[in-house]
Amino acid sequence: MTHHDPAARDASSWLADTRTSYDTDAVGYAEKVQGILETFPHLRAQLDVFAELIRCAGGGPVADVGCGTGYATRYLHDSGIEAFGIDLSPKLVAIAQRDHPDLRFEVGSMTNLDMDAHSAAGIVAFWSTIHIPDYAMSGVIAELHRVLRPEGLVLVGFHVGDGIEHAATGYTKQPINIDTHLRQPSTMSNRLHDAGFRIESTSVFRPDDVVPGAIIVARKRG
Repeated sequence: MTHHDPAARDASSWLADTRTSYDTDAVGYAEKVQGILETFPHLRAQLDVFAELIRCAGGGPVADVGCGTGYATRYLHDSGIEAFGIDLSPKLVAIAQRDHPDLRFEVGSMTNLDMDAHSAAGIVAFWSTIHIPDYAMSGVIAELHRVLRPEGLVLVGFHVGDGIEHAATGYTKQPINIDTHLRQPSTMSNRLHDAGFRIESTSVFRPDDVVPGAIIVARKRG
């Protein structure tokens, strides 16, 4: 991006808002997601399938990008995967490190990962692309593609729908400023396909809910 690109000027704004909002609400968010994998077996099943695909491909490092409190990182590690976590929020990274001291966590952004090209066997983005504006999604997916090795796998979980939901108050009732972007599975699949991935599977959870969830698993074309 150039300095004349409006998207480049705006990126620092939404990234800063996202980071500050999660730092502000870190404790409330941690309480909200505690035990979520025990509550939703469908989510565990998708992580199990992803872990098996990684093992079948010979293993290797898997980055949980937007790891939050590290619950998915923990689950993958306990499934025999070489998983580590990256999150935009320093306070969430501190919570993840406190709760899982034997795992590696670091502060970083999926817009510019501190990872070598072709260095990852897999990437997990477990409901962490939901705060990325539409105009920035192609760049993020390109970054995930860059760090994955050929035939590497990506798992993307997200809220299904259309439009944007804004939150001004967090779980702890403190003021935050964050947008959640709802997307259709076909939209995400097309973005991944256009970036050089082939789709392995698409799953939609609780489609009768007001806001269903979806997980797409895709493989980087070699």
